[in-house]
Amino acid sequence: MSWVILFFAGLFEVGWAVGLKYTDGFSKPMPTALTIAAMAVSLGLLGLAMKELPLGTAYAIWTGVGAVGTVIAGIILFGESMALFRLASVALIIAGLIGLKISA
Repeated sequence: MSWVILFFAGLFEVGWAVGLKYTDGFSKPMPTALTIAAMAVSLGLLGLAMKELPLGTAYAIWTGVGAVGTVIAGIILFGESMALFRLASVALIIAGLIGLKISA
């Protein structure tokens, strides 16, 4: 169950990272409130997952899911680059996450 919680923590990290883009420097109240809420949920879920998972593994997977998800969101929502080297780099992050999961 901790792995599922950790995955959702990573998804909420994507939510707050994308939310930051919409806050316009924290000048828009609703996106700012939603971003802060996503931050709180993300950190809360990470804390719950860390009750059973090793610190380094949990934190690395949390940030990895957030990083990969944010890159994908940037491509979909903001038309960011899909350059081959960029996508290959994301694939390496995913490979590292799989390696951490297997080794845990």
